[in-house]
Amino acid sequence: MSPRTTSGNMGALDDIRVLDLTQVLAGPYCTMLLADMGADVVKIERPGGDQIRPNPPFVADSEAEPYGGYFQSVNRGKRSIGLDLNTERDREDFLSLVEQADVLVENYRAGTMESFDLGYETLAEHNPELIYSSIRGYGDPRTGESPRQGQPSFDLIAQALGGVMEITGPADGPPTKVGPGVGDLFTAALNCSGILAAIHHRERTGEGQFVDTGMYDAMISLCERSVYQYSYTGESPSRRGNAHPTLFPYNAFEAADGYVVIAAFNDRHWQALCTVMDRPDFATEYDSIDARLRNRELIRDGIADWTRERSVEAIVDELEGTVPSAPVHDTADIFADEHPRAREMLVEVEQPGADRPVTIAGSPIKMSETDPEPGGRAPLFDEHREELLGSDRAASDD
Repeated sequence: MSPRTTSGNMGALDDIRVLDLTQVLAGPYCTMLLADMGADVVKIERPGGDQIRPNPPFVADSEAEPYGGYFQSVNRGKRSIGLDLNTERDREDFLSLVEQADVLVENYRAGTMESFDLGYETLAEHNPELIYSSIRGYGDPRTGESPRQGQPSFDLIAQALGGVMEITGPADGPPTKVGPGVGDLFTAALNCSGILAAIHHRERTGEGQFVDTGMYDAMISLCERSVYQYSYTGESPSRRGNAHPTLFPYNAFEAADGYVVIAAFNDRHWQALCTVMDRPDFATEYDSIDARLRNRELIRDGIADWTRERSVEAIVDELEGTVPSAPVHDTADIFADEHPRAREMLVEVEQPGADRPVTIAGSPIKMSETDPEPGGRAPLFDEHREELLGSDRAASDD
């Protein structure tokens, strides 16, 4: 049986089998989303397994634990089989799995699968209904040729090329990478959307197809604000720290014991904030968004003087119900907050080789009838060979 769900509830995709030839982050995150929604995700790993299996952190002992938190987080609920596509026998086993699959996802450089004679066109001959999905740094030539195709790409490179770093960080500081790997994760989410659309198309027509998402392309989409700003004004947006280019106040402010964000960008919120701060002069003098944007530095200093004298909790309490605000959480704060537990966004899974379970992020997609959920721990390398190939074939491979 597949470790797809823990509750036994039907998943929205529980009739879908996905062959996952991806590794590291973007591809595994995409297939993790599908697994959370019930798909049977078969992770096909190269000899030795996904290169992030040995990445920390570990609970205690990296020798006893077969993988660390990085691998666990984005490979939960999948099955694993090790195949060497350089060998004829393993290519035959791979093709037998392709013939039973609905979706295949890979994140190799363009041309890698063709080097094994296992490109999309070849696999489509074996399974015309196959949805073949690629995640690459610069897309696949099938969907649009680029001189960058074939170049390596990682999250940092995608964020740099796509404009994310240029608009992130303090105004007087260097370009800054966004903390989470959005070059990988946002690309993965878009790729998952494309796969689901392709599944819907196949249900109507019986046709499989090639789905492609490039990391550089995804970052341009993520920075849609910068694109239209440059088109409208002719100026390239740059860093503003925590400020917003067209909304104010919409920023982070230092409190006596931490930081708080305040989003009082419309007139109603602004008037309410001025009332709480006891600044009727601000309310009168800066009563329009244009006036506030022109005088943002002066107003920011005034708000900062008010927040620095109060705790984060006091600020949020005073603004509750009238002005959107929130504390700036660290991860310990998230674990202590009631919301993530109530929404099942922190879930426990087994950590093989450790004496306690570990916590990973849950699924943010919620559905009334087929609610996604992490389907148990990540697999051991080649753990499901017999399930997938049958006992006779698996035994002959030993």
